Amino acid sequence: MENSQTNSPTTAIMELANMISVPMALNAVVRLNVADAIWQGGSNNPLSAAEILSAAAVGPGGDAENLQRILRLLTSFGVFEEHLNADATKRRYSLTEVGKTLATDENGLSYGAYVLQHHQDALMRAWTLVHEAVLDPSSEPFVKANGEGAYSYYGKKPEMNELMLKAMSGVSVPFMKAFLNSYDGFQGVGTLVDVGGSAGDCLRMIMSKNPSIKKGVNFDLPEVVEKAPKIPGVEHVGGDLLKTIPSAVDIFMKWILTTWTDDECKHILKNCHDALPPGGKVVACEPVLPNHTDNSHRSRALLEGDIFVMTIYRSKGKHRTEMEYRELGIAAGFRYFKAKILLDQFYTVLEFQK
Repeated sequence: MENSQTNSPTTAIMELANMISVPMALNAVVRLNVADAIWQGGSNNPLSAAEILSAAAVGPGGDAENLQRILRLLTSFGVFEEHLNADATKRRYSLTEVGKTLATDENGLSYGAYVLQHHQDALMRAWTLVHEAVLDPSSEPFVKANGEGAYSYYGKKPEMNELMLKAMSGVSVPFMKAFLNSYDGFQGVGTLVDVGGSAGDCLRMIMSKNPSIKKGVNFDLPEVVEKAPKIPGVEHVGGDLLKTIPSAVDIFMKWILTTWTDDECKHILKNCHDALPPGGKVVACEPVLPNHTDNSHRSRALLEGDIFVMTIYRSKGKHRTEMEYRELGIAAGFRYFKAKILLDQFYTVLEFQK
């Protein structure tokens, strides 16, 4: 039974000071394929740590006791469910709904790659320099730690770039399914431009759900689109969103604005405004901060993501509130704005209409 000491100020600060154990434990269970070992195609039968090691085929010499210690920690954070025998001498573990996001789906995707991508050596070096974003905002902690920006650094490290792409797919595909199941704003649209569309996967999904879109334009950097696969009805166009954006009835962008400064966002949105006809709109999916700070999982995830952007990508790139996005849209010439939070989703759908 809990007592007053369980949630005292000193235990609270000890929890925060030791919090690094949580993401590192999560990183460990992904590397050990624990979720797939338990899930086994949907059975999700509770297993002991030793049984998990056997099913994960990690090789001889695995330490079940140390794995159990990791599982107990992550159970307290809702990743696993613990099953005790009558005298509490044996423990078995199954996946919670949170834990299931780490299991590989039929497309070979999960949130596991997203976890691993966040904890690579180059990123970990940058995390010790978060205070530098306060002392010297002209240079990102990642640059100070590694000598160059994250995107250029990734470009020279094929294994990092591949992991990032897999991580983005693991997050993007379930989001796009949820987005398309609840958003009907593309009905009747004939031409759609996806700004920063990478390989064109999101555009393909949108067009398959909205047959009125006869032409899709996948717009990204030239070196990105030159590697993009052929997709029926989609034209891959290389360019720079800070210079000009192809004309369209509507424009879609996902997770683009958060890595740019306010002035750059205004410029990007102004270029979008110039590319649209009257009545055309920009549909942007971005993390949107709450107005009031609370301790909900969603607020914490958004605020954590904001510090991630500040540390790894751009010290002046950031997550913004709904009002801040509204003001950016007005500055770019958009008269109408609305925001919609999708159920159980991290991202918010923003509409800027000309």
